[in-house]
Amino acid sequence: MTKRQLAAMIDHTFLKAAGGVDAVERLCAEAARYRFACAMVNPAEVRRAAALLEESGVRVGTVVGFPLGQNTVRVKCAEAVEAVQDGAADIDYVLNIRDLRSRPAEDVLEDLTLMNLAPKKVSDEVVTKLIIECCYLTDDEKVLACRLAKKAGFDFVKTSTGFGSGGATAEDVALMRRTVGRAMGVKAAGGIRTLEDAMKMIEAGANRLGCSAGVDIVESL
Repeated sequence: MTKRQLAAMIDHTFLKAAGGVDAVERLCAEAARYRFACAMVNPAEVRRAAALLEESGVRVGTVVGFPLGQNTVRVKCAEAVEAVQDGAADIDYVLNIRDLRSRPAEDVLEDLTLMNLAPKKVSDEVVTKLIIECCYLTDDEKVLACRLAKKAGFDFVKTSTGFGSGGATAEDVALMRRTVGRAMGVKAAGGIRTLEDAMKMIEAGANRLGCSAGVDIVESL
């Protein structure tokens, strides 16, 4: 694997509430330089990131219902639509895991389908990812969440927000890959800080990595 190939698998991420005023500018400059798959920013930063990355070929991504997933479906859909209108091309939704545990699967599927379709009505180039926050789920719940995401039409399932009690593990990535098959994306995120971490996730089946250490990881190759 070359540096360019590895970089093309990384969503270069800055989702902190705090940080310097130049953090988004630095993130976007690095994303353009290394040709990362995406520059992931908070919703309030999407418009600025889109302007910084215009004509660079690097996508802008953002998170919806982040980090708890406890917004209503209507609010999540509205947030996603606004983000796409502001320039986002990747939308990473956070699953409401209490809904997953307490409501009938068909009702959760209906909500996920609405969430998947909302931003794609604005742009058919949008990529949707569902964050299932594996650290809080049993293996059976992880499988159910992945199956529902696939039925709802999501492009990726994603391990973690990075704000939960645990991040990505190779075991979770492998379970998700077995569940969704080869045609759907699996994004590992949370705690991926070294090249060794990244390669473990890729070997387990991830084809996208979400991390803030993308530059260090690529330069370590």
